Amino acid sequence: MTWLNMNLLLMLVLLQAPAWSDDQADANRILRVCADPNNLPFSNQAGQGFENRLAELLAQSLGRKVEYTWHAQRRGFLRETLNAGLCDVVMGLPSKDDKALTTQPYYRSSYVLVYRSDRDYGIRSLDDPKLKQLRIGVHLLGNNSPPPALALAHSGITNNVVGYSIYGDYSDANPPLQLVKGVAQGDIDVAIVWGPMAGYFAKDEPVALTIVPLSYSKQDKLPLAFSISLAVRKGDESLKARLNAALDRNRDTIRILLDGYHVPQMDRFHEPASFRN
Repeated sequence: MTWLNMNLLLMLVLLQAPAWSDDQADANRILRVCADPNNLPFSNQAGQGFENRLAELLAQSLGRKVEYTWHAQRRGFLRETLNAGLCDVVMGLPSKDDKALTTQPYYRSSYVLVYRSDRDYGIRSLDDPKLKQLRIGVHLLGNNSPPPALALAHSGITNNVVGYSIYGDYSDANPPLQLVKGVAQGDIDVAIVWGPMAGYFAKDEPVALTIVPLSYSKQDKLPLAFSISLAVRKGDESLKARLNAALDRNRDTIRILLDGYHVPQMDRFHEPASFRN
Protein backbone atom coordinates (compact mmCIF):
# COMPACT_ATOMS: atom_id res chain seq x y z
CA MET A 1 0.00 0.00 0.00
CA THR A 2 1.44 3.36 -0.98
CA TRP A 3 1.94 6.26 1.43
CA LEU A 4 -0.88 8.17 -0.31
CA ASN A 5 -3.33 5.27 0.03
CA MET A 6 -2.48 4.88 3.71
CA ASN A 7 -3.28 8.54 4.37
CA LEU A 8 -6.54 8.31 2.46
CA LEU A 9 -7.54 5.26 4.52
CA LEU A 10 -6.69 7.05 7.79
CA MET A 11 -8.77 10.07 6.76
CA LEU A 12 -11.72 7.80 5.94
CA VAL A 13 -11.56 6.13 9.36
CA LEU A 14 -11.42 9.49 11.13
CA LEU A 15 -14.39 10.83 9.19
CA GLN A 16 -16.50 7.79 10.08
CA ALA A 17 -15.61 7.82 13.82
CA PRO A 18 -18.03 9.66 16.16
CA ALA A 19 -16.89 13.09 17.31
CA TRP A 20 -15.71 13.26 20.98
CA SER A 21 -17.31 16.41 22.38
CA ASP A 22 -16.17 18.39 25.41
CA ASP A 23 -19.39 17.35 27.17
CA GLN A 24 -18.60 13.68 26.64
CA ALA A 25 -15.10 14.24 27.98
CA ASP A 26 -16.49 15.98 31.07
CA ALA A 27 -18.90 13.10 31.73
CA ASN A 28 -15.94 10.77 32.14
CA ARG A 29 -13.99 13.11 34.38
CA ILE A 30 -13.83 13.15 38.17
CA LEU A 31 -14.36 15.97 40.63
CA ARG A 32 -11.77 15.10 43.25
CA VAL A 33 -12.85 16.35 46.67
CA CYS A 34 -10.93 16.36 49.95
CA ALA A 35 -13.19 16.12 52.99
CA ASP A 36 -13.32 15.09 56.64
CA PRO A 37 -14.77 11.59 57.17
CA ASN A 38 -16.39 12.44 60.54
CA ASN A 39 -17.48 16.05 60.58
CA LEU A 40 -21.26 16.44 60.40
CA PRO A 41 -23.10 18.55 59.45
CA PHE A 42 -20.42 19.24 56.83
CA SER A 43 -19.22 15.84 55.70
CA ASN A 44 -18.75 12.23 56.64
CA GLN A 45 -17.72 9.05 54.91
CA ALA A 46 -21.36 7.98 54.50
CA GLY A 47 -22.05 11.12 52.46
CA GLN A 48 -24.58 12.54 54.95
CA GLY A 49 -23.25 16.11 55.26
CA PHE A 50 -24.41 19.14 53.34
CA GLU A 51 -20.95 19.52 51.79
CA ASN A 52 -21.27 15.94 50.52
CA ARG A 53 -24.64 16.80 48.97
CA LEU A 54 -23.26 20.01 47.53
CA ALA A 55 -20.34 18.14 45.96
CA GLU A 56 -22.75 15.73 44.27
CA LEU A 57 -24.94 18.58 43.06
CA LEU A 58 -22.07 20.57 41.56
CA ALA A 59 -20.39 17.51 40.07
CA GLN A 60 -23.62 16.59 38.31
CA SER A 61 -23.93 20.16 37.06
CA LEU A 62 -20.40 19.90 35.64
CA GLY A 63 -20.97 16.46 34.16
CA ARG A 64 -18.51 14.83 36.55
CA LYS A 65 -18.46 12.22 39.29
CA VAL A 66 -17.26 12.81 42.85
CA GLU A 67 -14.21 10.97 44.15
CA TYR A 68 -13.13 11.58 47.76
CA THR A 69 -9.84 11.74 49.56
CA TRP A 70 -10.66 11.49 53.28
CA HIS A 71 -8.53 13.41 55.74
CA ALA A 72 -9.28 14.81 59.22
CA GLN A 73 -9.78 18.56 58.89
CA ARG A 74 -7.18 19.71 61.35
CA ARG A 75 -4.08 21.89 61.27
CA GLY A 76 -2.27 21.37 57.97
CA PHE A 77 -5.39 20.07 56.17
CA LEU A 78 -4.98 22.22 53.04
CA ARG A 79 -1.23 21.67 52.87
CA GLU A 80 -1.59 17.91 53.10
CA THR A 81 -4.57 17.54 50.76
CA LEU A 82 -5.55 20.23 48.24
CA ASN A 83 -2.13 21.86 47.95
CA ALA A 84 -0.45 18.45 47.83
CA GLY A 85 -2.45 17.60 44.71
CA LEU A 86 -4.59 14.88 46.31
CA CYS A 87 -7.80 16.61 45.20
CA ASP A 88 -9.08 19.54 43.19
CA VAL A 89 -11.58 21.15 45.54
CA VAL A 90 -12.47 21.59 49.22
CA MET A 91 -16.15 22.29 49.80
CA GLY A 92 -16.01 24.82 52.63
CA LEU A 93 -13.37 27.46 53.39
CA PRO A 94 -13.61 31.09 54.54
CA SER A 95 -13.79 33.22 51.41
CA LYS A 96 -10.81 35.35 52.46
CA ASP A 97 -8.51 32.42 53.23
CA ASP A 98 -5.23 33.09 51.43
CA LYS A 99 -3.99 29.49 51.43
CA ALA A 100 -6.11 28.61 48.39
CA LEU A 101 -8.07 30.16 45.54
CA THR A 102 -11.67 30.61 46.65
CA THR A 103 -14.89 30.85 44.65
CA GLN A 104 -17.73 33.25 45.26
CA PRO A 105 -19.41 32.55 48.63
CA TYR A 106 -22.30 30.12 48.69
CA TYR A 107 -23.42 31.06 52.20
CA ARG A 108 -22.58 33.42 55.03
CA SER A 109 -23.05 32.32 58.63
CA SER A 110 -21.83 33.31 62.07
CA TYR A 111 -20.97 32.06 65.48
CA VAL A 112 -24.09 31.83 67.62
CA LEU A 113 -25.08 31.77 71.26
CA VAL A 114 -26.94 28.63 72.32
CA TYR A 115 -28.87 28.36 75.58
CA ARG A 116 -31.91 26.55 76.88
CA SER A 117 -35.10 28.40 76.01
CA ASP A 118 -36.57 27.68 79.44
CA ARG A 119 -33.74 29.69 81.07
CA ASP A 120 -34.86 32.86 79.26
CA TYR A 121 -31.48 34.60 79.59
CA GLY A 122 -32.33 37.11 76.87
CA ILE A 123 -28.64 37.39 75.91
CA ARG A 124 -28.11 38.93 72.46
CA SER A 125 -24.37 39.62 72.29
CA LEU A 126 -21.01 38.77 73.83
CA ASP A 127 -21.07 42.17 75.52
CA ASP A 128 -23.94 41.18 77.84
CA PRO A 129 -22.73 41.43 81.48
CA LYS A 130 -24.74 38.28 82.38
CA LEU A 131 -22.06 36.22 80.63
CA LYS A 132 -19.66 36.96 83.49
CA GLN A 133 -21.87 34.92 85.83
CA LEU A 134 -22.65 31.94 83.57
CA ARG A 135 -20.75 28.82 82.58
CA ILE A 136 -19.81 29.31 78.93
CA GLY A 137 -18.73 26.49 76.63
CA VAL A 138 -16.57 27.08 73.56
CA HIS A 139 -14.92 24.82 71.02
CA LEU A 140 -11.13 24.60 71.17
CA LEU A 141 -9.15 24.24 67.92
CA GLY A 142 -5.99 22.52 69.10
CA ASN A 143 -3.64 25.28 70.25
CA ASN A 144 -5.66 27.98 68.49
CA SER A 145 -8.47 30.00 70.05
CA PRO A 146 -11.55 30.64 67.86
CA PRO A 147 -12.80 34.25 67.54
CA PRO A 148 -15.48 33.95 70.28
CA ALA A 149 -12.93 32.72 72.82
CA LEU A 150 -10.68 35.67 71.94
CA ALA A 151 -13.60 38.08 72.32
CA LEU A 152 -14.43 36.67 75.74
CA ALA A 153 -10.81 36.90 76.84
CA HIS A 154 -10.62 40.52 75.69
CA SER A 155 -13.64 41.18 77.94
CA GLY A 156 -11.91 39.54 80.89
CA ILE A 157 -14.20 36.48 80.79
CA THR A 158 -11.93 33.47 81.27
CA ASN A 159 -12.51 31.74 84.62
CA ASN A 160 -16.04 30.62 83.75
CA VAL A 161 -15.20 29.38 80.25
CA VAL A 162 -15.25 25.60 79.63
CA GLY A 163 -13.35 24.24 76.60
CA TYR A 164 -14.70 21.43 74.42
CA SER A 165 -12.46 19.85 71.81
CA ILE A 166 -13.92 20.27 68.34
CA TYR A 167 -11.96 17.21 67.23
CA GLY A 168 -12.76 14.84 70.06
CA ASP A 169 -12.18 11.12 69.70
CA TYR A 170 -12.70 10.02 66.10
CA SER A 171 -13.93 6.65 67.31
CA ASP A 172 -17.13 8.54 68.25
CA ALA A 173 -19.38 10.12 65.65
CA ASN A 174 -19.82 13.89 65.50
CA PRO A 175 -17.34 15.21 68.11
CA PRO A 176 -18.69 18.83 67.92
CA LEU A 177 -22.09 17.59 69.16
CA GLN A 178 -20.86 17.44 72.77
CA LEU A 179 -20.83 21.23 73.16
CA VAL A 180 -24.49 21.59 72.17
CA LYS A 181 -25.43 18.56 74.26
CA GLY A 182 -23.67 20.15 77.24
CA VAL A 183 -26.15 23.04 77.10
CA ALA A 184 -29.18 20.76 76.78
CA GLN A 185 -28.01 18.64 79.75
CA GLY A 186 -27.22 21.64 81.95
CA ASP A 187 -23.46 21.00 82.15
CA ILE A 188 -22.96 24.56 80.90
CA ASP A 189 -25.34 27.52 80.69
CA VAL A 190 -24.39 28.98 77.32
CA ALA A 191 -22.42 27.70 74.34
CA ILE A 192 -20.81 29.69 71.57
CA VAL A 193 -20.83 27.55 68.44
CA TRP A 194 -20.22 27.97 64.72
CA GLY A 195 -23.73 28.42 63.31
CA PRO A 196 -24.06 25.36 61.02
CA MET A 197 -23.07 23.05 63.88
CA ALA A 198 -25.49 24.69 66.30
CA GLY A 199 -28.48 24.57 63.96
CA TYR A 200 -27.87 20.97 62.95
CA PHE A 201 -27.34 19.51 66.42
CA ALA A 202 -29.83 21.66 68.37
CA LYS A 203 -32.82 20.30 66.45
CA ASP A 204 -32.26 16.79 67.87
CA GLU A 205 -32.02 17.70 71.55
CA PRO A 206 -35.01 16.84 73.80
CA VAL A 207 -35.30 20.42 75.13
CA ALA A 208 -35.86 23.65 73.20
CA LEU A 209 -32.64 25.58 72.57
CA THR A 210 -32.45 29.25 71.64
CA ILE A 211 -29.94 30.22 68.95
CA VAL A 212 -28.78 33.83 68.67
CA PRO A 213 -26.56 34.86 65.72
CA LEU A 214 -23.52 37.02 66.48
CA SER A 215 -21.99 39.36 63.90
CA TYR A 216 -19.15 40.93 65.89
CA SER A 217 -18.00 41.86 69.38
CA LYS A 218 -18.69 45.56 69.94
CA GLN A 219 -15.80 45.93 72.36
CA ASP A 220 -13.03 45.09 69.90
CA LYS A 221 -14.89 44.80 66.54
CA LEU A 222 -13.77 41.19 66.24
CA PRO A 223 -15.69 39.59 63.35
CA LEU A 224 -17.84 36.59 64.22
CA ALA A 225 -19.58 36.15 60.84
CA PHE A 226 -17.85 34.70 57.78
CA SER A 227 -18.61 34.04 54.13
CA ILE A 228 -17.88 30.47 53.03
CA SER A 229 -16.68 29.41 49.58
CA LEU A 230 -15.33 26.42 47.71
CA ALA A 231 -11.54 26.28 47.45
CA VAL A 232 -9.28 25.16 44.61
CA ARG A 233 -5.52 25.33 44.21
CA LYS A 234 -4.02 28.72 43.50
CA GLY A 235 -3.74 29.21 39.77
CA ASP A 236 -6.61 26.91 38.85
CA GLU A 237 -8.72 29.76 37.47
CA SER A 238 -10.46 27.44 34.99
CA LEU A 239 -11.95 25.19 37.67
CA LYS A 240 -12.83 28.22 39.80
CA ALA A 241 -14.77 29.71 36.88
CA ARG A 242 -16.63 26.45 36.26
CA LEU A 243 -17.53 26.10 39.92
CA ASN A 244 -18.72 29.71 40.08
CA ALA A 245 -20.97 29.07 37.10
CA ALA A 246 -22.31 25.90 38.73
CA LEU A 247 -22.97 27.79 41.97
CA ASP A 248 -24.93 30.40 40.03
CA ARG A 249 -26.98 27.77 38.18
CA ASN A 250 -27.88 26.01 41.42
CA ARG A 251 -28.29 28.98 43.77
CA ASP A 252 -31.91 28.22 44.73
CA THR A 253 -31.23 24.50 45.22
CA ILE A 254 -28.24 25.29 47.43
CA ARG A 255 -30.37 27.59 49.58
CA ILE A 256 -32.94 24.79 50.04
CA LEU A 257 -30.11 22.37 50.88
CA LEU A 258 -28.72 24.67 53.59
CA ASP A 259 -32.19 25.26 55.02
CA GLY A 260 -32.66 21.51 55.28
CA TYR A 261 -29.57 21.32 57.50
CA HIS A 262 -30.73 24.32 59.61
CA VAL A 263 -27.70 26.40 58.64
CA PRO A 264 -28.13 29.95 60.04
CA GLN A 265 -27.67 32.25 57.04
CA MET A 266 -26.90 35.85 57.89
CA ASP A 267 -28.98 37.36 55.10
CA ARG A 268 -32.17 35.86 56.55
CA PHE A 269 -31.48 34.87 60.18
CA HIS A 270 -31.36 38.05 62.25
CA GLU A 271 -33.58 37.19 65.21
CA PRO A 272 -33.17 34.48 67.87
CA ALA A 273 -34.75 31.16 66.95
CA SER A 274 -35.72 28.14 69.03
CA PHE A 275 -35.11 24.56 67.97
CA ARG A 276 -36.88 21.61 69.53
CA ASN A 277 -36.98 17.94 68.57
